[in-house]
Amino acid sequence: MKQIKKYIFLAVALFLSSMIQAQSTPDVGIMRSNGKILVVMSVVVIIMVGLFIYLLSIDRKITGLEKRENRK
Repeated sequence: MKQIKKYIFLAVALFLSSMIQAQSTPDVGIMRSNGKILVVMSVVVIIMVGLFIYLLSIDRKITGLEKRENRK
């Protein structure tokens, strides 16, 4: 039964990858000429910086809790 699941998963993965490759890629020049690529990249950078800051704050909180727990 596990072998059949593996083959079905492999077939679905191959089918999906061929479907993704079959799609045409949009023209990047249009986004560059309109300046929209800068907006997209700015939003991505802002989101990534926000996630990084959030992870750092969580890490500091967990470190503080671990120190407090070790003192007891």
